[in-house]
Amino acid sequence: MQGLLKRFRRSKDGLAAVEFAMLLPVLLTLFFGVMELALALACRADVANVASTAADLVAQESAVSTADMGNVFSAASAILYPYKVDYATITIYSIVDNSNSASKNGGGSNSSGKVMWSCQKTGTGGAKTGPTTPPPNSNGGDIIAATNLVNGNPTYGGGGSVIVATITYQYTSPTTRIISSAIPMQNTFYSKPRRVLQVTGPDSCS
Repeated sequence: MQGLLKRFRRSKDGLAAVEFAMLLPVLLTLFFGVMELALALACRADVANVASTAADLVAQESAVSTADMGNVFSAASAILYPYKVDYATITIYSIVDNSNSASKNGGGSNSSGKVMWSCQKTGTGGAKTGPTTPPPNSNGGDIIAATNLVNGNPTYGGGGSVIVATITYQYTSPTTRIISSAIPMQNTFYSKPRRVLQVTGPDSCS
């Protein structure tokens, strides 16, 4: 009997299989965790690219038509691929200086702006007229640049404007093993018009 117990204690048959069975759950967790994190970071980069590309495309024009806006939104959707565009809301604004404050010289929090036009696309639906109020934190004088300088200080009311593109996206993991709930992502990008002080908007967005 003692000899049998000694042989059992010295036996290592199947040891590797037992160790692998113990490590397998940890390895699978690490695998899915790294994969899902990489996909989420790639999606986050695409969301940022959508905002910058949409704002830049509009800022290059003197005027945009309904067809132009459709092309911009199509380009934005292509950038998001293979992630589902159903979960994205993209809004493009033209915000101009409303020159309502005499204390704007030097820029700062006293500067404000108003939306001249905006278009919005949600999911795979058609574009529509967007919000009439600027997105949060888009009113600063450092964003809507002045067009003249007086004694080295910027003066406002010269028709300066900025194109603002915002995107919100609800990212969902394709496996949901580790990231089981949606992750809200958003990005805002500002671009100054290249050719004109203010980009003329479309007659309609759809």
